[in-house]
Amino acid sequence: MSTTVIILAAGRGTRAGFGRNKLLAPFLGANALYYSLKAFDGVADEIIVTSSPDDREEISAIAAHFGAKVVGGGERRTDSVYNALKAAHGDIVLIHDGARPFVTREQITSCIEYVEKYGSAIVAMPAVDTIAVAEDGRIRQVPDRSNTYIVQTPQGFYLKDILKAYERAISDGGSFTDDGSVYGAYIAPATICPCGSAANKKLTFREDFASPMPPLPAIADGLRTGAGVDVHAFGKAQDFVTLCGVNIPCDCGLIAHSDGDVAVHAVMDALLSAAGLKDIGYYFPDSDRKYSGADSMKLLERVVALIAAEGYKTACISLAVQAEKPRLKKYIDEMTDNLAAATGADRSRISIGAGTCEGLGFVGEKLGIAAYCTAVLKEIKA
Repeated sequence: MSTTVIILAAGRGTRAGFGRNKLLAPFLGANALYYSLKAFDGVADEIIVTSSPDDREEISAIAAHFGAKVVGGGERRTDSVYNALKAAHGDIVLIHDGARPFVTREQITSCIEYVEKYGSAIVAMPAVDTIAVAEDGRIRQVPDRSNTYIVQTPQGFYLKDILKAYERAISDGGSFTDDGSVYGAYIAPATICPCGSAANKKLTFREDFASPMPPLPAIADGLRTGAGVDVHAFGKAQDFVTLCGVNIPCDCGLIAHSDGDVAVHAVMDALLSAAGLKDIGYYFPDSDRKYSGADSMKLLERVVALIAAEGYKTACISLAVQAEKPRLKKYIDEMTDNLAAATGADRSRISIGAGTCEGLGFVGEKLGIAAYCTAVLKEIKA
């Protein structure tokens, strides 16, 4: 049977205090939405992401890397899910909070198997603490802990059943905080899929984004991860900047010893870092005149050779570019193609995000461009 995944990303996330959708805030080299999409990549036949109008452009750019389509969200979670369900085509649908980027492949497949067997599946973990039901600040009931669960996502159902339930919920004007409650109210009690875990945490508050993190699904044994950062200032007398080998029109260029490709420099440092090697300043020092005006894409190819000599190749790249100018949206695809060609990584494993600094700091004042990259290497099999 075919499977549709709905990832909810239309909320504002105000409790996180970022002043923007928390799923799009910088997080572990990308953002939470990227990792949530990554977790379902290759599992589902169809992925649908909900978005508010304000975030649609940015969410669409991220979703495109995974072949996902974007639908408009609503004022309430219930409305957002209903909008996505109406656009779904799979026999089975999994509904997942975009703020849970640590969901594992095992939890996803278990959820699907439970739907096939029982008709519904609510990923949950047994409660380890005593749960109290309070009213007016006083405890009124303490349920038996052996029968209580911490409800998580994904939550899975047959599409025809959960769509019928949501149609009735919308008609009744009901508002629900999870999909199992909707299913239970209009179809039947939902089935617990006891594969949840503390690692499948939901990012809610600002401190959740800084606390010790469980391993991401994209990071497994035998893989190596590195990070790279670079910044270049505007000021060169030319009418373009070069990013990932693409010459992009701009009122001035970036000052650098080489061609100033700040994005590729961040990628190079991330790859070298993952391989346990020194940074690009060691291999391509700006004191060496032969690198004056050098093509950074050619230097990237040399970095790829260096990591190959260590027994690794590029598995995936997550690159974030911050620039108030120029606008990068229409160049992202070409930039991605160039990185895939130079590194040998699968194009679907390369993500490039472009954002601004909202007028703040060095980038915000249009003094330069910054780039941040996380790269994952995998061993070259003999």
